Amino acid sequence: MRIATWNVNSLRARLEQVVNWLETHQPDVLCLQETKVADELFPHDPLNAVGYTAVISGQKAYNGVALISRHPLEDVRIGFDGLLGEDREAAVLSGQRRVISGRLGLLRILNVYVPNGASVGSGSYGYKLDWLGCLGRYVASVVEQGEPLCMAGDFNIAPEDRDLHDPQQFRGHILASDQEREALQVVLGQELKDVFRRFHPEGGHWSWWDYRSGSWLRNQGLRLDHIYLTQDLHDTAKDCWIDRQQRGLARPSDHAPVVVELMDGATMDR
Repeated sequence: MRIATWNVNSLRARLEQVVNWLETHQPDVLCLQETKVADELFPHDPLNAVGYTAVISGQKAYNGVALISRHPLEDVRIGFDGLLGEDREAAVLSGQRRVISGRLGLLRILNVYVPNGASVGSGSYGYKLDWLGCLGRYVASVVEQGEPLCMAGDFNIAPEDRDLHDPQQFRGHILASDQEREALQVVLGQELKDVFRRFHPEGGHWSWWDYRSGSWLRNQGLRLDHIYLTQDLHDTAKDCWIDRQQRGLARPSDHAPVVVELMDGATMDR
């Protein structure tokens, strides 16, 4: 079982790369962020042609998430209010298309695109913290229902200094501020584990390289794209890795895919 996450920074601009990646790596589910396409314009046909179907939540030019799957997904939920129906803040925060989930066997796959936050102390930063608070309530509801959970996406947070190419440069700034990191830890609680760190505890691993300042050529990146698993799934993981090759292509996304390999049958009814 292979699950991947990738912020493609415009699906239509990167469609050929996504289709080629699906054909090469054959994930069971690919979580996409920043699709930047309205639902009525989503390019289903090229994905269908290589054996995949998509459930989507998009908006023109901004945000947008999708689950690309080789298998039918059940109980698809869009936005926070797909689970937190009576949470008034959840309904408001679901206006930006950043959350989608579906169930594969017993496993719920939650695809998220956390707001960037712009700068510490800004209105966008406050929105990001509110959004993370709502995500925490959402995750707690899923865990309470007893569903094994894989939460994947672009979190726009480097959880620790080892996730930054230059910790001193980012200390106290957006993507690495204490409040963001603490808010993410509240979301994870005791239940969700960072599966990448199970296999790669050392620093020097990045999933995002800024388009500016020659960041890719200098290998000056951050690890912003994560996959978190509840303990039952974490125990079935065989590997987790970042596909840096995609960032080196012509006209790439500034993010690279992150992939987790689970033991066969990890998601099946039992």
